[in-house]
Amino acid sequence: MQKYVLITAGGKGVRMQSDKPKQFLDLSGRPVLLRTFDAFLAYAPDIYFVLVLPETFHAYWFKLCETFGFHTQCKLADSGPTRFHSVKNGLKLVPDNVLLAIHDGVRPLVSRETISRVFNYAEKFGNAIPVVGVNQSVRISEHALSSALPREKIKLVQTPQCFRSEIIKRAYNQSFRTNYTDDASVVESEGERLYLVDGNHENIKITTPLDLRVAEALLENQTGSAS
Repeated sequence: MQKYVLITAGGKGVRMQSDKPKQFLDLSGRPVLLRTFDAFLAYAPDIYFVLVLPETFHAYWFKLCETFGFHTQCKLADSGPTRFHSVKNGLKLVPDNVLLAIHDGVRPLVSRETISRVFNYAEKFGNAIPVVGVNQSVRISEHALSSALPREKIKLVQTPQCFRSEIIKRAYNQSFRTNYTDDASVVESEGERLYLVDGNHENIKITTPLDLRVAEALLENQTGSAS
């Protein structure tokens, strides 16, 4: 099946304490968002892209591509008031009968192996959600009480979350609910069983200055290991 990637990049960088949205910040000499594209192009140079951006940053995106000599074609959609609405806008540009991976634009360190797993599992089972385990003790707190949770049963959810296009489009035909925190929760609400696959711990979401410094260190380590 043909493979598409829908990249959401509607963030404003409030927690990053920057006037520039976090997806455009420099990560070791290259904007975060371009490094995210690079990760998917390393997996499949002929993959198709849909990028969801605030309309006010479309011109900035084109200028960025020119500055960095980035000539990969992608369709642009406008972001909405929530991630749900942004994805819904982007889905209008995705054809039927394809595999679609939906990914956060500020997760530039997703591995080729993770990308391969989600596409392979989604083609076979209809969806694939990458997760990683936790290595710390976990407690749930309610009012003045707390209780321990078995950490071996706790999973941290990542992107790209991958789906057959007919499944994800059907799920997004419904109205927004506040408990829709990701695409998996939208699909699950339609009665679909979710299939979890291994993600990679380096696949962090860059939302704070600390995240950016960690990403720089991880990238430097990857570059050093490859040389």
